Amino acid sequence: MSLDINLKCTHCNHSVWYANITHNLNAMADEAGIYEAVWRPEECGITTAGQLIEPLRKAIAEMKAEPERFKKHNPENGWGSYDVFVPWLERCLESCIGNPDCRVEACR
Repeated sequence: MSLDINLKCTHCNHSVWYANITHNLNAMADEAGIYEAVWRPEECGITTAGQLIEPLRKAIAEMKAEPERFKKHNPENGWGSYDVFVPWLERCLESCIGNPDCRVEACR
């Protein structure tokens, strides 16, 4: 299982950024307080990339400040890790900053 995040232009519906990550990182995301915003944005009222900026910034800062707290959630099966997830979140943040008006779509 995995999560697909897609940022789409509200004018032409063109995808401007797409990324996939394993669902095995959901416990780490939950620990960082980012699970709902990233995995289920529609359930917490997030519709645009701009609305993800602050939650992503906060989670990334927290994860970098306390890596061991989050590494304990590395999946035992080896699919996904802190070392993969933080850069993924950073790329997501960069895309949201560059495209704040894009619509956010999450597919689980």
